[in-house]
Amino acid sequence: MAKEFFPLRPEAHPTIYAYEDSNPEYRGLLKVGYTAIDVEKRVEQQYPTKRPDGKKPYRIVFAESAMYSDGSSFTDHDIHRVLRKKGFSGVGGEWFRCTVDDVKAAYIAVRDRTQNEENRTRDFKMRPEQEEAVNKTIEYYKAAAKEKTQRTAKFLWNAKMRFGKTFAAYQLAKRMGMSKILILTFKPAVASAWSEDLLTHVDFEGWQFISKDGMAYEDADTSKPIVCFGSFQDYLGTNDSGGIKAKNEWVHTTNWDLVIFDEYHFGAWRENARKLFEQEDEDAYDSLDIERYKKEEA
Repeated sequence: MAKEFFPLRPEAHPTIYAYEDSNPEYRGLLKVGYTAIDVEKRVEQQYPTKRPDGKKPYRIVFAESAMYSDGSSFTDHDIHRVLRKKGFSGVGGEWFRCTVDDVKAAYIAVRDRTQNEENRTRDFKMRPEQEEAVNKTIEYYKAAAKEKTQRTAKFLWNAKMRFGKTFAAYQLAKRMGMSKILILTFKPAVASAWSEDLLTHVDFEGWQFISKDGMAYEDADTSKPIVCFGSFQDYLGTNDSGGIKAKNEWVHTTNWDLVIFDEYHFGAWRENARKLFEQEDEDAYDSLDIERYKKEEA
């Protein structure tokens, strides 16, 4: 009897969604809306007449919870406001001329109550195995710092494929308050993976990525975190007299907080590679991948 007088409250799932219409005339436009019911059902309500071929005249491209972390919720009007602020024109109410990534960036700005000025669209968390690797490395570095030794602390991540070492390494640097990170590799093709995680994830807003084909060191804001990516081939290059090339002097004179050796099994421990740092510690580079390069002050 109790259920007849006090029926259970139906579950509501506040959701921000976006879809595109298959009509060529609307190419480049996205409808950004809000619903407390199933997104598919809500969009179907906006297309009561089915096409003769039975195909849906729309495609849902985005659907995420409209809940803040404190349990309150926001609506599509909040997303619209951010999109307009970022310069995306509204076309007929809830339609906007923008991309899915633009919607994602606006959604993150509203959900996290941030400006998200860099339009970052990735916000995934570390997996358990990544958390474990980061925590163990931090513990090791803290223990090494207490030893009061001049030997450089180093830690190897012998990670399996798809482990996500780039993202985890950046999280390590952030958690330890490091702001000058040097990444050296014998495989320059991995540059895109290192730059993508740093420049698109919300956790690293304001961080800068310096590389041969990207931002130059002289253009960076040194008051903000910098990540320099380069190959051993580049930084081992010498001038006609056998000295360091002028363009690479800043790499050798910078006091890096963290040096990461990526894909070292491709040849980073050849004799010519060791020469790059032999003046710092002749036996510190035998078999490491991530190392705390900044010396502890006496």
